[in-house]
Amino acid sequence: MDSSWLETRWARPFHLAFVFCLALGLLQAIKLYLRRQRLLRDLRAFPGPSTHWFYGHQKLIQDGKLEKLEELVEKYPRAFPFWVGPFQAFFYIYDPDYAKTFLSRTDPKSKYLCKFLVPCLGEGLLNLNGPKWFQHRRLITPVFNFNILRSYIKVMAHSVNIMLGKWEKICGTQDTLVEVFGHIRLMTLDTLMKCIFSQETNCQINRQDLRLFMGHDLLCNLFTVIVFAVTLVMGNYYSIPDQIIQDRKNSLKDEKKQCNTQKKYQDFLDIVLSAQGENGDSFSDTELRSEVNTFMVAGQDTMGGSISWLLYHLAQNPEHQERCREEIRSILGDGSSITWDQLGEMSYTTMCIKESLRLIPTALSISRELSKPITFPDGHSLPAGITVVLSIWGLHHNPAIWENPKVFDPLRFSQENANQRHSHSFLPFSAGPRNCIGQHFAMIKLKVTIALILLRFRLTPDPTRPLSLLPQVILKPKNGVHLYLKKLS
Repeated sequence: MDSSWLETRWARPFHLAFVFCLALGLLQAIKLYLRRQRLLRDLRAFPGPSTHWFYGHQKLIQDGKLEKLEELVEKYPRAFPFWVGPFQAFFYIYDPDYAKTFLSRTDPKSKYLCKFLVPCLGEGLLNLNGPKWFQHRRLITPVFNFNILRSYIKVMAHSVNIMLGKWEKICGTQDTLVEVFGHIRLMTLDTLMKCIFSQETNCQINRQDLRLFMGHDLLCNLFTVIVFAVTLVMGNYYSIPDQIIQDRKNSLKDEKKQCNTQKKYQDFLDIVLSAQGENGDSFSDTELRSEVNTFMVAGQDTMGGSISWLLYHLAQNPEHQERCREEIRSILGDGSSITWDQLGEMSYTTMCIKESLRLIPTALSISRELSKPITFPDGHSLPAGITVVLSIWGLHHNPAIWENPKVFDPLRFSQENANQRHSHSFLPFSAGPRNCIGQHFAMIKLKVTIALILLRFRLTPDPTRPLSLLPQVILKPKNGVHLYLKKLS
């Protein structure tokens, strides 16, 4: 057989495959080029920092330095396009009018964040969209009824007092340096386990009960933990909630037992499972577990961080710390009990909480993909398909809204000053139809915690260890939160 004929026979398919692949590559290149041109056209009305043709703006804030973002906010006071490469751009906004228009809609959450959250949390309120989100929101809303929240105050106070007992043993009568963030996260975990499951974990004292906490901690580092490691951890992380959920569902099937059960308060599971029966609607076991995980992960890190930042700010500003302490003493006395009505009287303390949430919000941003075009109040528009990022950090540090935005000034939130400000200039819990469902729970927890801490301890900063933030999905301290604690007599 002629060897040239064989070579020709076998070479032809390779040539055809090569031409086919080349054509596909060329089509993809044309598609990307057209995508870039379309984005350039859509975003040309909005000025922004110069961009590298390949890296985009990634090198501009590659270290996650929030100071650089603040510089951009000052230079471009409403919004700017942020390129993450040659073919993908996000649109950052931090203007109250832009925020109000954006948050009044029900655009789906950005798929870029959801692809990291779903494997870890499942599909819950944080990442669901459309009718499924409305169903979940409706079933979970009764959990945050004010009568239910009222019953949680004693639960919260009990967890805080366990932590304060630990601090008293650590400090004695001396000024003692304590890394408070770790203690506070355990305390918030303890609170959440009681409010969700009615479970006494003893996790603040007994290290054997930390396996839930450790599993959750790995799950929260979404961008540093590889998928395989997450998968290994998830088995342990889910085991405790799954068993509790099944036990509770089994007990609720027995109506007689349900009627005879006397509980001091209804927890998350009680309320959600009861709401399911009343509405004729229900979660699957997977959906219920996803919502439990969302509540625990989002609740622990947001509340743990917010309490820590508040303590840090009050330590840095002793005059405001002392004024809060005086107010709390006048309301609570020795703090042997704390009630719903008393929390409502803490006006100055509430202003300090809000100012701390302004300076360091619970979440850096909210991102959504436009399902239809949007037109902002100034007449500028964006088409469907653009990912819009509301930078809450940028909004809260925008000098066009806040005078001296880096200064801790609780009087910004006096009734008079608040009434003069735009309704969407302060959004620690977002706004609109997808606002944070747990915001009242969080505020109650903050008030209970700070009140009991200030009654028993004076806080002073460690000048050698300034607070350094690590921007992730939720802000965390890079090296902990170190404060000097002095027990008050």
